[in-house]
Amino acid sequence: MGETRDPVTAVSAAASSGPLSTRMAAAIRALAMDAVQQANSGHPGMPMGMAEIAVALWAGVLSHNPANPRWSDRDRFVLSNGHGSMLIYSLLHLTGYDLPISELRNFRQLHSRTPGHPEVGITPGIETTTGPLGQGLANAVGMALAEKLLAAEFNRDGHTIVDHLTWVFAGDGCLMEGISHEACSLAGTHRLSRLIVLYDDNGISIDGEVRHWFSDDTAARFRAYGWHVIGGVDGHDVAAVKSALEQARLWAREGRDGVFAPTLIQCRTIIGKGSPGRANSAKAHGEPLGAAEIEATRAAIGWSAAPFEIPDDVRVAWDGRAGGVAREADWQHRFEAYRRAHPALAAEFERRMAGELGDSFDDARSAAIADAIARAETIATRKASQNALNHFGPALGELIGGSADLTGSNLTDFRGCGALRAELPAGAAPGRHINYGVREFGMSAIMNGLALHGGFIPYGGTFLTFSDYSRNALRMAALMKQRVIFVFTHDSIGLGEDGPTHQPVEHAASLRLIPSMDVWRPADPVESAVAWAEAIARANGPSSLLFSRQAVPFVTRSSAQVDAIARGAYVLRDAAGAKAVLIATGSELGLALAARDQLAADGIEVRIVSMPSTTVFDRQTTAYRAAVLPAGVPRIAVEAGVTDFWWKYGVDAVVGIDSFGESAPAGALNKLFGFTADNVANTVREVLRRQAAPRR
Repeated sequence: MGETRDPVTAVSAAASSGPLSTRMAAAIRALAMDAVQQANSGHPGMPMGMAEIAVALWAGVLSHNPANPRWSDRDRFVLSNGHGSMLIYSLLHLTGYDLPISELRNFRQLHSRTPGHPEVGITPGIETTTGPLGQGLANAVGMALAEKLLAAEFNRDGHTIVDHLTWVFAGDGCLMEGISHEACSLAGTHRLSRLIVLYDDNGISIDGEVRHWFSDDTAARFRAYGWHVIGGVDGHDVAAVKSALEQARLWAREGRDGVFAPTLIQCRTIIGKGSPGRANSAKAHGEPLGAAEIEATRAAIGWSAAPFEIPDDVRVAWDGRAGGVAREADWQHRFEAYRRAHPALAAEFERRMAGELGDSFDDARSAAIADAIARAETIATRKASQNALNHFGPALGELIGGSADLTGSNLTDFRGCGALRAELPAGAAPGRHINYGVREFGMSAIMNGLALHGGFIPYGGTFLTFSDYSRNALRMAALMKQRVIFVFTHDSIGLGEDGPTHQPVEHAASLRLIPSMDVWRPADPVESAVAWAEAIARANGPSSLLFSRQAVPFVTRSSAQVDAIARGAYVLRDAAGAKAVLIATGSELGLALAARDQLAADGIEVRIVSMPSTTVFDRQTTAYRAAVLPAGVPRIAVEAGVTDFWWKYGVDAVVGIDSFGESAPAGALNKLFGFTADNVANTVREVLRRQAAPRR
């Protein structure tokens, strides 16, 4: 909200938009209301309200190529207010992407390429999955950061191959969500001048007029972040919006009075514009207009074409295919000149943007594992994680890390990474460790944006208990199948004195419930190195790496067992005629091994299964899983977390914790909650006693 007009940067609304641009906007309104009506579901109000803004950006300013949605130097466009998905679907269809009118007719239907909210990988031209408000805006911050860093790394004098902008449509809901503060504050700090946000300031949300619950001076808020603001723009005047876009684009490349910063363009609009009975009301937001209102709207906007039909003059005006091919061809010509001048850099750029791992990854993987074996250290797995990063980080230029103000605790920095700062060092590589500040949710969504842009494999750390702050961004990473690595340390009550506010109990099990999220909880330095290698190599989804604060014992293995770690679970210790199987993860593997020794002294042999990743183990063949967990042998799981998760493995007992922890030294807590070798051994004995008891 906020009507304050910036006298320096306000754009006049007096300029007239021509009749063709009016019809181009009407086409968006017609497609949006017709598709929502046919689906009997959707949100027509935003597309109708932002139609002229879309004309101004997409019909001449946006640099893209409908024939190649993956062109590396295209402008990125993010529809953060993703509920208005018919806006982007209309634009993609009209400008010539591979999205035929039949898909718009099939809006929100099973297996269509026009789902209710935009989904990356489903529809050509969609850069990120949006719908959870504010996250698209945060993803865009990651994209703009990626552009800035790649430009600094690869551009050379006379050869500018990374030179694009990130454009965002966002609404009141995006700016009400707290993640918008986290992400936009950081964007201002890092002076991401290539980020331009068009704010759809229509004053309406589902519950009505937002002035009753959202009275911020948005322009002042963004100026306080260090952004440039262009206010007072009539969002229904194509010429006025285009003038603002061109001003913002100029500032993006040349700065404003020497200051480089992101730009917010505040566009005053009417939700449901053109609908006589629904415009400027909450009724326009999230339901079909109805047949009678659609007819009235058609008359009001002068649109006589049948539903899903576009007149030839409008279709020609929208067609962006020829311009897109020419733009990419010009870039390709310049890239070939770059390749001739800098062949190694060109090859590296192409590798990075393709998401391929080179030979250096295989070398780093082998070195990290060999180093962990040679050291044979009893250390916290968070330190083992850093040791692994000291191999992977220098070898992989695409690996970019960070922490939510916990670098010294998460140990997410690696040798020579350097801290990323707003002022990039002249003639030197930018830092590759981001201080995100206390912004767990923003950090996670920005990492998603870095991955979506291409050229980077992002990772970032916080305490495991604070994964709750990041939860929806983790879910979105999994939904989008992005290679993002979430590092969570202090993974159990073993962190000790900080108490139950910081001691995760339900979190590991909760993360494992997210479809497509791989979760690793390694037990020692070797498993930690393998976990990192598997997370980096996984190109079709995110990984969560859970590490301990406390030291854990080093475990000896055969080379075959080291290889088997990558399968998620493996037999670590075995015995002929084993009476039970102990399944353990993370710091509790040491307890299982100690309990095994106690039981052996009593003549009870057990198999020890280390299961650092239940999610990876669950994808193994039935035969492999049966070989690790044989039928007919009692199973006992040991993990410092909630017990419910483990019953799916057919266990007979779980040594776990189903309450919150306490504030005390770790040793006292382990005794209190039963995480001792004695209790694990006694649990095995009790299971065997119950099985041996005669059945009644």
